[in-house]
Amino acid sequence: MATPAEWIAGARPRTLPAAATPVLVGTGAAAQATVWDAPGERAVLALLALGVALALQVGVNYANDYSDGVRGTDLDRVGPLRLTASGTAPPARVKAAAFAAFGVGGLLGLTLVLLTGHVWLLGVGAVAIAAAWFYTGGRHPYGYRGFGEVGVFVFFGLVAVLGSTYVQLDRITWPALAGAVGVGLLACALLMVNNLRDIPTDAVVGKRTVAVRIGDRRARQTYVAMIGVPLVLGVACAFAAPWSLLVLMLAFPVALLSITVLAGARGIALVPVLAGTGMLELGYGVLLGLGLALG
Repeated sequence: MATPAEWIAGARPRTLPAAATPVLVGTGAAAQATVWDAPGERAVLALLALGVALALQVGVNYANDYSDGVRGTDLDRVGPLRLTASGTAPPARVKAAAFAAFGVGGLLGLTLVLLTGHVWLLGVGAVAIAAAWFYTGGRHPYGYRGFGEVGVFVFFGLVAVLGSTYVQLDRITWPALAGAVGVGLLACALLMVNNLRDIPTDAVVGKRTVAVRIGDRRARQTYVAMIGVPLVLGVACAFAAPWSLLVLMLAFPVALLSITVLAGARGIALVPVLAGTGMLELGYGVLLGLGLALG
């Protein structure tokens, strides 16, 4: 039976910055565009959005653990603990944990809808949960066909950032859109480096991720672009909020991660890059969100 520590490891906490970052940027964009005459109410909305994002991230991590485990995709991999593939936890319990996390996200999302009156957000939430499950679940998982980055970009970038801005502002702004694209690309970079590490095993079991399709060299180049373009977008936001230039503080870690990946790090050596990419995304959320708010 899995211990609490193993369940935490199975939730892949290093990926959680991908959930917090869009809410930070979306909230900063909302602050930049209006006078915060009700900071308490806006803080509640932001915290609810954060709760939804974190719950969905944990849910998709457990869902991937379950689906990849029962398919045999995770039998020979390096990196975080796989509860199902390792036999640490029964598949049914991992699946139940995934849906429990989705349920928590759904309840928090329902509370957000009740507070804002935007009933249509229920549909967005339902589609997001479906996308999370069918990434590796179901008979034809889209993550196995090279569309994983598309789903991540849409839901952990555009939907999460613009949704966080909209529930607080009742509209979206161009800095929010620029930030959403930047966050989406960083979330895709997190997935790309994970799939880059798993190219050998994914190719054997027929998991045709983007990294498998384009090959090792191009996957590395794509990763570098995915972490570099967000800096440019953050700088562009300075036209609306000069403090957005704070994102330039991330230039060194971007360069360091790029050099490591382009130098050919592979296997276990990419695990620190995965963690570093997660921290880069969180730093982007903090710095751009703060820069927009100060603007």
